[in-house]
Amino acid sequence: MLSSKQIPGITAHQECDTYAWFSQRAWVEIDLAALSHNVQQLAGSLSPRTQLMAVVKADAYGHGAVTVAQTALQSGASWLGVATVPEGIQLREGGIQAPVLILGATHTPEQIQAIAQWQLQPTLCSPKQALVFAKTLQTIGFNTPISVHIKLDTGMSRLGTNWEQAAEFVQLVQGLPNLTIASIYSHLATADSADTTIMKEQHRRFELAIAQIKALGMKLPCLHLANTAATLADAQLHYDIVRVGLAVYGLYPAAHLQNTINLQPVLQLKARVTQVKTIAPGTGVSYGHQFIAPRELRLAVVGIGYADGVPRSLSNKMQVLIRGQRLQQIGTITMDQLMADVSTIPDLQEGEVVTLLGQQGQEKISADDWANELNTISWEILCGFKHRLPRVAIM
Repeated sequence: MLSSKQIPGITAHQECDTYAWFSQRAWVEIDLAALSHNVQQLAGSLSPRTQLMAVVKADAYGHGAVTVAQTALQSGASWLGVATVPEGIQLREGGIQAPVLILGATHTPEQIQAIAQWQLQPTLCSPKQALVFAKTLQTIGFNTPISVHIKLDTGMSRLGTNWEQAAEFVQLVQGLPNLTIASIYSHLATADSADTTIMKEQHRRFELAIAQIKALGMKLPCLHLANTAATLADAQLHYDIVRVGLAVYGLYPAAHLQNTINLQPVLQLKARVTQVKTIAPGTGVSYGHQFIAPRELRLAVVGIGYADGVPRSLSNKMQVLIRGQRLQQIGTITMDQLMADVSTIPDLQEGEVVTLLGQQGQEKISADDWANELNTISWEILCGFKHRLPRVAIM
């Protein structure tokens, strides 16, 4: 993340002079106070037996993995979840020592050696994968047991062994050298739906799988089932750990869950006005002239485009905030730039800040607004911002 000790409210995470930040054409602001608030709210909603895992995969949903992880751990999280081995290594290289669960599947000797070296905790999805892990650890001479997590498929039809084979799978892993079972878990497919039928069936299957294991006299490790939506929806799904992603970043996974907890959006997307001009009635704007000026208007060019993660399909459908006013974006969004009608701000100057996502005054534009317009989900919007946009942490 970019930062500067000379800029009030900006935290220092890497070397950066004042000019480097102020000269940016566009950037992503990460509000660490909001992030801390969200984690505290989430942790405070759990029973004392339940730990909070902050999911920081995909560079913490585009927010910056190391900075988010550090703040989440300081604010009440005790676990971190990532998707890949390199994501876990990035956290370790950032000085983070907390338990890191790799939620994705890992198979290759190189991945397994890195997991052992960096003290990461893998997910085991099948007996075949478990055997590969044990054999590889023996081959490389690694004799310290690594913590592994058993993934059961209770209805997601993605990673995991079928829940009906849970006891057999756990027995196999328990008998393998250098593997210690840290948890058994599953993932819910429809927890964000107001219709809880499928979620309840998955919960029932998870309970039956656990009963199978207990019937064989095996000691149960940690159990976890709840993602963000399930964490907000039903305390019966919390078990020993909850895995929370979207809510950490201040967004709700579904409209019907918005009153369950107080969350604050963490990310704001901002850019600068690079030119202001007046165009005559009938003038076409941008590629394809998909917008024709109906009157004389003031037009602002803004230094951000689809190469930064602003979807081109939002052309002529989105708004921006300038000086607390909600203004219409006009014309086709281009690779590096977009245009807005700023006729209501006749004295607008180059260099002024434009908020594409976030708040100015009483006006707000959220990732949900973009997602609803594009018939997608806010997760995709957050993960879409490219890394030529600096992440600037503010307090």
